[in-house]
Amino acid sequence: MHIHILGICGTFMGGIAAIAKQAGHKVTGCDANVYPPMSTQLEAMGIALTQGFGAEQVELKPDVYVIGNVVTRGKPLMEEILNRGLPYVSGPQWLAENVLRDKWVLAVAGTHGKTTTSSMLAWILEDAGLAPGFLIGGIPENFGVSARLPGRPALDPASESPFFVIEADEYDTAFFDKRSKFVHYRPRTAVLNNLEFDHADIFADLAAIETQFHHLVRTIPGNGRIVSNGRESNLDRVLERGCWTPVERFGADAGWQLGALHEDGGFDVLLDGETQGTVRWALMGEHNRMNALAAIAAARHAGVAVKDAIAALSRFANVKRRMEVKGVSNGVTVYDDFAHHPTAIATTLEGLRRKVGTQRILAVLEPRSNTMKLGTMKAALPGSLALADKVFCSAAGLGWNPAEALEAIGDKARTFTDFDELVNAVAAEAVPGDHVLVMSNGGFGGIHQKLLDKLA
Repeated sequence: MHIHILGICGTFMGGIAAIAKQAGHKVTGCDANVYPPMSTQLEAMGIALTQGFGAEQVELKPDVYVIGNVVTRGKPLMEEILNRGLPYVSGPQWLAENVLRDKWVLAVAGTHGKTTTSSMLAWILEDAGLAPGFLIGGIPENFGVSARLPGRPALDPASESPFFVIEADEYDTAFFDKRSKFVHYRPRTAVLNNLEFDHADIFADLAAIETQFHHLVRTIPGNGRIVSNGRESNLDRVLERGCWTPVERFGADAGWQLGALHEDGGFDVLLDGETQGTVRWALMGEHNRMNALAAIAAARHAGVAVKDAIAALSRFANVKRRMEVKGVSNGVTVYDDFAHHPTAIATTLEGLRRKVGTQRILAVLEPRSNTMKLGTMKAALPGSLALADKVFCSAAGLGWNPAEALEAIGDKARTFTDFDELVNAVAAEAVPGDHVLVMSNGGFGGIHQKLLDKLA
């Protein structure tokens, strides 16, 4: 089959492209921004890319067009597809019908931690010899790729692994399907990590997101398993609307719990009050320990012994762009992190503060997500940045003034509309021993290397 993917350079659609290519399909695609590294990764797989959404692409004559949610009405190619009555489908639906059908799907949903928890879960299954397939919105360093088909399990190499781990996003599916992506996946094991208001561009309020999460719950079979964050009243409300699946909770006073925290960053795992073992790793923050509990519980439902899951996490190498050290220059460490929601910003800073103690943290923030651009979360920003010693915030492309929003933290915060001025200010402020934490869900103009060069 020849599939042509519209919006192919997004992480999710790029993952679908990789999986389709592995499955033997002919894959082509287009996007408005065809550039490295995604363009080079796709081209290395033999996938031909076209810049833009020109109507002439119908001459490729694919069997089906797979539409990413970046595509809107008015794009010339999309209009031509509709006018000619050509076959098209959303990315999540194509994945469900061509890859996930008949698989034991393990889906990880939540406002925060989806990528990291999915990566942990996929690695636990891999370490146990189960060779899962996966599609994750980031690149787990244990794998080096964001997506792949299931492989051959160690215990039965003549067969294909039944397991597929997927990051289950609540964002809408496509311009013609406003349900959340995750309703297409029909998981047997589902992790509900947390639930907060986000995606203000498509959801009116928290209740609207809770409704979508309940749509997900309605798809999970009775012989499946829901692993839910016991600290989240929002998730409790979702489950109270109706649940037909056994639920295991983590992080509360019962079920899966965090035990003693060790000086080296390791922590004990408890189940119903009984210690199961100790995870030894270098990851920072309680949010990652909670992610680990969820992954261990989900893996146990797939048949992995708890002790084996704990041992696997001690070999977990994290995900790119999650507290990733980009380099050290003149004694200053520069980190890259995907945090862009106030809760994620706060938890990321908490983890770094625990690691560096009293050494200075210079937080560099680009409010780039649709929710942040709308200013929906601006009131929560000052509190989320409390653990930083200095704050440098980009004001480019915003419809609100971050300087006014950050007045509550006084002269600790500075805002910039000019990118080069921001880089120069951070470099001038930093001294040996400082930690520069860059937080953005985009490329931020290659700021990490520019800072390292300036600091040198």
